[in-house]
Amino acid sequence: MDIYLDKEHRVSREKALEVAREIIFTKVSDLVEKADTDYGGTLTFHLSEAKLNERGCEPKDVFEVLKGSKKKYEASINEKKHLIKVVIPDEPDAQTILALKNKLLNTRVKGVNDIERVTIVKQGEEWVIQTAGSNLAKVVAIDGIDTSRVTTNNVYEIWQTLGIEAARTALVKEIVNTLEEQGLEVDTRHIMLVADLMTSKGYLQQIGRHGIAGTKTSVLARAAFEITVPTIAKAALEGQIETLRGVTENVIVGATVPVGTGMVDLYMKVREGNGENTRETN
Repeated sequence: MDIYLDKEHRVSREKALEVAREIIFTKVSDLVEKADTDYGGTLTFHLSEAKLNERGCEPKDVFEVLKGSKKKYEASINEKKHLIKVVIPDEPDAQTILALKNKLLNTRVKGVNDIERVTIVKQGEEWVIQTAGSNLAKVVAIDGIDTSRVTTNNVYEIWQTLGIEAARTALVKEIVNTLEEQGLEVDTRHIMLVADLMTSKGYLQQIGRHGIAGTKTSVLARAAFEITVPTIAKAALEGQIETLRGVTENVIVGATVPVGTGMVDLYMKVREGNGENTRETN
């Protein structure tokens, strides 16, 4: 994702860093220097001061997350030593202790799901946040974001968050960028036609046998895409009828394509009259 910031946060790297800290997904394991396991029923988490500062977190933030868990244990904190202890009662077995430890380490402290890494770059006169991972719906809800300029290459998220027209525009943009990177030139109108077809029903459809190609009524048109024999065999088993109304199926059987002049029939009748031929056409 390319995340653009509002006027207050785009002019300073420190301000942009504050927003980035709210975006990056942070788990307990990202803030722990080491985790000791006492198989008598005690887990000790040693928090790293450097990692806490890097992610903009406090020891109490981690403690509140662990304390708020519904697991049957007791948590205590020593903020000066950056220690959090978790005591499990009733003499648990080793498997239970290790399972709880893994769950606690993977507990979310702050940030947006699926955003695992962020980078702050300067574009012109403003600072922009680039991310590995995407979660458009959650990112636009964070303070400091310029929601009118946030971009992502996840077309499905754009559809879910901004609507089908925004998804269509994103499809055209992504296809054009991909072709240009490969040095290919394709008229934009062809790309727009594909995007229109993929979004014509109000939701995203793929170009494939599980999408547009697979929903065609023509047996031969479906068979011409990817899986020929299984499609024809299934159609024969079900007794499906091929009406030869489309372009693909008529090309396959060598018939006239019902497009343009192929949609009309021309008849000519010649009759004698005053020594000249009179032509009648229908």
